[in-house]
Order: sequence, then C-alpha cells, then structure tokens
Amino acid sequence: MSAVFEGYEKQYCELSANLSKKCASANHLDGEQKKQKISEIKVGLDEAEALIRKMDLEARALQPNIKAVLLAKLREYKSDLNNLKSEVKRIVSTNLNQAARDELLEAGLADTLAVPANQRDRLVVTTERLDNSSNRIKDSREVMLETEELSVSLLQDLHQQRQSLLHADNTVFLLFNYSFHD
Repeated sequence: MSAVFEGYEKQYCELSANLSKKCASANHLDGEQKKQKISEIKVGLDEAEALIRKMDLEARALQPNIKAVLLAKLREYKSDLNNLKSEVKRIVSTNLNQAARDELLEAGLADTLAVPANQRDRLVVTTERLDNSSNRIKDSREVMLETEELSVSLLQDLHQQRQSLLHADNTVFLLFNYSFHD
C-alpha cells in the first residue's frame, strides 16, 4: 500500500471524526455561535474533499491490484463525506427555518398579510431561480470534478501505453541489431 495514501487516509479519518463532533455540537448552539460553527464545518468539508481527491489521484497511480482495494476504500470515504454534507445541510436548514420563523414573529403577522400577492409571487419566483442557479452550480462543480478524475485516468492510461510503445520499440531495436549482426 502507498505510504502517501495512508497519510492522506489518516488525515481524512481524523478530519471526519472532528467534523462529526462539530456537527453534533452545532445542533445545540444558537445564533452567531451556530453560524461560526457551521462556517468551520464547511471549511473542514472543503479540506476533506481535497484529501479525497488526493487519495484518488494517489490510488489511481498504483498497480491495478492495489488500486482496486484503495478505490473501494475511497468510495466508503466519499459516502461518509456525503453523509457529513447532508448533516450540515440539515443543520443549516434548521437554522434558516428558525431564523425565518423568528423574523416572521418579529415583523408581526399583520405585516405579512399586508404584502401584496404580486410581491410575494415575485419573491417565490426569485427564490426558485436562486435555488435553480445554486443547483446548476453544484451540478457543474460535480461534472468538473468527474472530468478531472477522468482526465487523470486518461493521462495514466496514455502514460502506460507510451511505456508499452517504448518497450516494444526497444525490443524491435534489439531484435534488429541481433539479426543484423548474425
């Protein structure tokens, strides 16, 4: 197994455990403290994604028998990371719902009834557009990461093919020289 991969793996496991603890503690916080904890978690998630990308690149550079084992581990780590992301979304959603509820209570129910229906409709349409744009950005980012992984894999395949061609060229050269001298 690769020492580099193992180093990344250890870092990821420590980071994942730390993020899980932070998620659990964020559930019990309110206001600014909760926002700060969520911000810390998001930074940690970005670090975890970077570690997974590094592990993926390292695993793909190894021999096929080792590569298969490491890629299976990597799938588990990606699943773990997705679970952490879902947990953060749930925490953020709960936080946003609470903030929206508090805002409504502060503004008073009478003010919300006074808002014209047209204005509410525009707000709903704008919110939907924003959500759609966010989803497209997320999808584009995922496609970009997949493309990057595919590119790395293709480059490795091309490297292997180049090595095979160089070996074949050397073999032909040696055979030619051997038959020429006989």
